[in-house]
Amino acid sequence: MASTTPHGAESSYDYVIVGGGTAGCVLAARLSEDPDCRVCVIEGGPSDVGDERILRLRNWINLLGSEFDYGYTTVEQPRGNSHILHSRARVLGGCSSHNTLISFLPLPQDLDDWVAHGCTGWDPATILPYRDRLLTKIVPVAEADRNPIAKDFVTAASRATGVPVIDDFNAEPFADGTGFFSLAYEPEGNLRSSTSVAYLHPVMDRRPNLTLLLETWAHRLLTDESGRLTRVAVRGADGEPATVRAERELLLCAGAIDTPRLLMLSGIGPAEDLRRLGIEVQVDLPGVGENLLDHPESVMVWETKEPLPPNSAMDSDAGLFLRLEKGQPRPDLMFHFYQVPFTVNTERLGYPVPEHGVCMTPNVPRARSIGRMWLRSSDPAEHPALDFRYFTDPGGHDERTIVEGLKLAREVAATEPLSGWLVREVAPGPDVTSDADLSEYGRRAAHTVYHPAGTCRMGAADDPMAVCDPELRLRGVEGVRIVDASVFPTMPTINPMVTVLLAAERAADLLTGKPGPTGKATAR
Repeated sequence: MASTTPHGAESSYDYVIVGGGTAGCVLAARLSEDPDCRVCVIEGGPSDVGDERILRLRNWINLLGSEFDYGYTTVEQPRGNSHILHSRARVLGGCSSHNTLISFLPLPQDLDDWVAHGCTGWDPATILPYRDRLLTKIVPVAEADRNPIAKDFVTAASRATGVPVIDDFNAEPFADGTGFFSLAYEPEGNLRSSTSVAYLHPVMDRRPNLTLLLETWAHRLLTDESGRLTRVAVRGADGEPATVRAERELLLCAGAIDTPRLLMLSGIGPAEDLRRLGIEVQVDLPGVGENLLDHPESVMVWETKEPLPPNSAMDSDAGLFLRLEKGQPRPDLMFHFYQVPFTVNTERLGYPVPEHGVCMTPNVPRARSIGRMWLRSSDPAEHPALDFRYFTDPGGHDERTIVEGLKLAREVAATEPLSGWLVREVAPGPDVTSDADLSEYGRRAAHTVYHPAGTCRMGAADDPMAVCDPELRLRGVEGVRIVDASVFPTMPTINPMVTVLLAAERAADLLTGKPGPTGKATAR
């Protein structure tokens, strides 16, 4: 059942989930399968039920900067773009109600990296079979949505780079390739298969043990009379304060920005930083807010000869994955192909906006530049400071990847049949050719694909910067777990939404003691 205001000064449940986003919806559905288990979800945004602005996938671009977007910004980025809007969703379903729903299983080596960082139980054999439990419908872009220019991009990308065309990127692990993405959507009607749609919509009015507190902002975690951290201070849509208590566990699912923000506001984080802000320290956890990860990308823009055919799933339906280091088992460069001129950053740099155009966005899959976030003040209403430290890795890997990506994008654009669609390169323009100039342009026009992660990373008991253990339990605190992308110790190679889904399904088993799935995940 849904509500916009907490009932009374304090209400209690078995589990309280802070954040009704990608992971929170999964946990809410799984935990409330037990009719005797009382589950409450605290979500700062409204419901998505019946809202065509949210439910139609192709409208995603109009959600950026809207009332459904918390709209975080970065501090000055000396070697990157300081003007990036880091969109975070304010709506039930979280970023799965807000993003493009590009859906990739993590590659096995991504999970091997987690195990190497002390995350026992997150190996491929344990995690990948959870794919068969996912309720979201994940399918390759439907034939009716395959725009002719996107098809020609795939052909040209394969010809120019020699990588294979892949029909289903989730059928088996791949080292490189080009093709149409898999999306979590219903092609008929262009409807999202977000976690809210797939996990909550079918049950939210049928389970009296499930309570959704919508448009309710959680701003501090509080102790109970025994000193345990069991209570959440919230403000409802009417502005009235209330508290919500968890009898079993608090589950923090607010995402890689708002989960560490909530912890720090509650006195859990780097002690000296908190004291400077006048926040009483509850637990000194220096890793909270550190290890801020992202998938940085740049953009090249071409003008097309005429308007493109209108069909598309979400205007960025195909991509390219390459290995610059050929001996590696995973891509280290990826591209999204936009069937619209995505010019928010190039226009700011003075480049014209073509009436009709396409873009390629070279992207760094496992960026080596690592940032951090921190509180600016003890005021819960003030946005935190985000410093992604783009393109600052000492070896220059991220910068080189973007430069090579811009060069390869030109090779693809010069290859038939894609080249037949194009009139001219608008940004950065054919005169920008040296590595230095490509680097300067590529970094200043850089953007994000909205994948912040890592700020409450899990790790082994002897890892001083780990915020939670491999069972997602908050270090130094009993009865609190974190389940969202903030727990990632390293970034998955490709779009991480499905990795969040797998983590949430895994977390449900950790909480209930149910056995995980066994055997190899089957394709579907």
